[in-house]
Amino acid sequence: MTEPERDRAGSPPWPPREPPEEPGQALPGGQGPYGAGPQQGPVPPGGYGAPWPSQWGAQAPPPYQWGAQAPPPYQWQAPPAPWTAPPPPQTRYDRLARTALHRWWRPIVGTLGIVIAFLVMSLGVGLLAGLVSVIAGIPMAVDGSRLFIDPVVDLGFHLIVIALAIPLVFGAAWAFQRRPPGTVSSVAFRIRWRWLGWCLLVAVVAVVLGQLAESGTLTLTGVGAGYGWAGWAVFLPPMILILLLVPFQAAAEEYVFRGWILQSFGAYLRNPWPGVLLGSAAFAALHGYTDWGIAYVFGFGILMGWLAILTGGLEAPIALHATNNVVAFGLAAASGDMGGALEQGALPWQSIAGTAVQFAVYGVAIVIIARKRAIQTLSG
Repeated sequence: MTEPERDRAGSPPWPPREPPEEPGQALPGGQGPYGAGPQQGPVPPGGYGAPWPSQWGAQAPPPYQWGAQAPPPYQWQAPPAPWTAPPPPQTRYDRLARTALHRWWRPIVGTLGIVIAFLVMSLGVGLLAGLVSVIAGIPMAVDGSRLFIDPVVDLGFHLIVIALAIPLVFGAAWAFQRRPPGTVSSVAFRIRWRWLGWCLLVAVVAVVLGQLAESGTLTLTGVGAGYGWAGWAVFLPPMILILLLVPFQAAAEEYVFRGWILQSFGAYLRNPWPGVLLGSAAFAALHGYTDWGIAYVFGFGILMGWLAILTGGLEAPIALHATNNVVAFGLAAASGDMGGALEQGALPWQSIAGTAVQFAVYGVAIVIIARKRAIQTLSG
């Protein structure tokens, strides 16, 4: 039988291939479905062209339908701008409020916000103090200058109220001027604690020498110094309170008069002296001194403003202010005269001698040490 006859008789010229027994099984011999060649993967159930089941992998996306709306293109969104803006590099302390976000109204609105918030917080603290006095049985005074009959408790209340100005200044710098709150502290945007420690050492020396000069002048002119000693039992309780609260009270006054006011003027003017003079005048006006006392407080404000600009921060003003107040209140506590600790009034002319020594020693020493230690005076 010839080859064509065998073909017509049904005898195949090659052995037939057996189809897979189950869907998904590879063809024998590693062949593809349409001839020789390697099988690239399992056959889907239902044969080639059938959709893959979900358990075999991710479902393929549906084919594009004519007339359907195409997905929108990817939109790039910029990250939100930060709330605060730092001052430019190489900026002087009094100019730190002059940032890219500065507007003419920001220092004005911020000042009003501080004043209003301080009055509200003072009223709230006063109401809280009245509640505590009722619960604890602490008698309250009826006159306008004192809130409590106990002079130590009354002093503590006043110191706490004044210290509340610190968070108010920080909050106003952040909320109204939209700058880092640390810019009120220094050109490093924080309190430089090591430099503050050096300033405290100098302040102790300056205040002690000033007190000795004042006492010597009073003695030479035939006037008693007025210092006394009432005993440890009388001295220790108020002195502990003084050491705990006076640094915050002194720092709060510096943040307001040498920080906020000085930098608010610096946001408009390149010359720092209008801010220094106005801050010193406001500082003197809010104290109860008369006669030579006004000259002392006003001169103190000018020295502190000058040192803040010269050293690039509030560390030097805070150190002298806190040391001076601790010594002043401490002398009242040692004499047992805490009732007159908050009474300021007139100062004798002999106190000018002590003031001159204190200011001269502190100012000269701070300038020398700041230069030797290369204290940062401009923003980085």
